[in-house]
Amino acid sequence: MAGPIAFIASWVLMAGAALYLPKGAAGIDNLVFPVVLFPLIWALLFLYTLTDPRLLRAGAVMAAILLTHGGLIAYHLGAAA
Repeated sequence: MAGPIAFIASWVLMAGAALYLPKGAAGIDNLVFPVVLFPLIWALLFLYTLTDPRLLRAGAVMAAILLTHGGLIAYHLGAAA
């Protein structure tokens, strides 16, 4: 289960990171960096879940990532409407 959970968490983290990263000179850096770094984010989360000896702590970290970035995305979408 480490692979799919890490994939979902990194996907949500990538989508949420576009909201708090600075836009940069061209105005697209906040979109490009999370997409380019997605494989690295997934690999780090995947390896973390595999190497953590306490399964409950690894699940809590993944849940915290999902909840904080999911909440950030929901807040941003709610504010836009």
